[in-house]
Amino acid sequence: MEFNVLTVILIVTIIVSLMAFKDSSLKEKLMYIPYDVKHHNNYARIFGHVLIHADYMHLAFNMMALYFLGDLFLTADAYKYVGVDGSLYSEYGELTGQAHFLVLYVLGGLFSTLIPYIRHQDNMVYRSLGASGAVSAVVFAAILWNPTVNINLMFIPIDIPAYIFGPLYLAFEFYQDRKGKSGIAHDAHIGGAIFGIAYVLIINIDKGKDFLDIFS
Repeated sequence: MEFNVLTVILIVTIIVSLMAFKDSSLKEKLMYIPYDVKHHNNYARIFGHVLIHADYMHLAFNMMALYFLGDLFLTADAYKYVGVDGSLYSEYGELTGQAHFLVLYVLGGLFSTLIPYIRHQDNMVYRSLGASGAVSAVVFAAILWNPTVNINLMFIPIDIPAYIFGPLYLAFEFYQDRKGKSGIAHDAHIGGAIFGIAYVLIINIDKGKDFLDIFS
């Protein structure tokens, strides 16, 4: 594993999550509670929830998705998949590429809280946690950046082109969000995905044009 901003995010998230598994007060302190944000100005929760997870499976799934898609998006390893212009490193250089990745992840986690905030700002019992929204931002930024790369999921052991996986995943999230009662913050996943797409379009509009060219 190359030591870069992705590695730091993984290490910090795993350490804090493991600590929170053993310390319920720490988990409660970092959990995202829109009511507490609005009525008690506890803005630390907007970012803190990204560092904690519900259980080991939740942590493992998020970190594996972040590692594999983040590594593809960030580093020169993307060369073997999509050519010499397939990563942030090759497009912007190592330092700027890592800065873009960090901004994407942090703001993706922030943006993923907006829909839950609008919905639950006066709900005293609503709580959520996990890096899923921030990871979703990275995943969808990577999909837009490298739309022809194949994605292979543990529970779907076949290669799926990213430009097909992305719309299918979003359709599933919208369906589950409308259905409700899953105990999963699908709206946070959607918010993160929207931000990931928007961020790539802001820094490189040609990636959006290249994505549309696939369907023409």
